[in-house]
Formats: sequence, structure tokens, C-alpha cells
Amino acid sequence: MIKKQSIIIMLIAALTLVTLACGGTISTANIKSARLSVNESGSPEMTTFNQDDLTIYLTITLANAPDDTVVKTSWIAADVEGVDLNTLIDETELTSGDGELYFNIANNQLWPLGQYKVEIYLNDKLDRTLEYQVQ
Repeated sequence: MIKKQSIIIMLIAALTLVTLACGGTISTANIKSARLSVNESGSPEMTTFNQDDLTIYLTITLANAPDDTVVKTSWIAADVEGVDLNTLIDETELTSGDGELYFNIANNQLWPLGQYKVEIYLNDKLDRTLEYQVQ
């Protein structure tokens, strides 16, 4: 008689083979951390910025990532004075392996007051959203 554990292992193996046969890939890449700050080091981590913080930095730490891992950021003005709701401000994409990735968004004028967010995609899938505000 086949044990329940053996059946589960065979199902997982079969699903893995089907995924690979269909051109899919299985990646263990993950975002270990993501933090916003007024400097590239990501410290101190912040969620509230001043209007005159002209550059906002995002530091992402990738783990278990092959060299072809794609990370994309979408910076969005969620609810900002004088701007349509959820307006895309900028997008950036980097390909990398393990380690820290640095993104930023800059404005040569004062940032408008309001709520902002940055969406972080790992291999084309939304991994997380960081919300922040300018006051």
C-alpha cells in the first residue's frame, strides 16, 4: 500500500515536471526586505517624507535569486493634491541576482502633499506595496 506521503511527493514531482515542460520556471527568488529612506543605505527606514526631501530611495534585498531575476518598481501618486488618483509617476526595472538593489525617485521641486505608494514586482508578479506620505 502506498503511503499518503509518497502520493504527495509524486504529485509535487509531477506538477514540477508539467510546469517545466510548459516553459515555466520555478524560482526561489524572494524579496528579503524593502525599505524607503532619504538615503541609499535605507537607514533610517521611513514612511513619512518632507516636501523638500527631493529624492526618495528604495533599497531592496534579494535572496535566493538567480542572476536573471527581474525586479520592477512602479511609483504612484495614490492620493495627492492636484494629481489624479493613482497616477503612475515612474517605473524602473533591474535584472540581478542576490544582493541589494537601489531605486529612487527624484523631484527637482517640492513634492506635492499626499499619499504615495511604490509597487514592487518580482519576475512580473506583484510582491508587495510600500505606502508612504509627504507632509
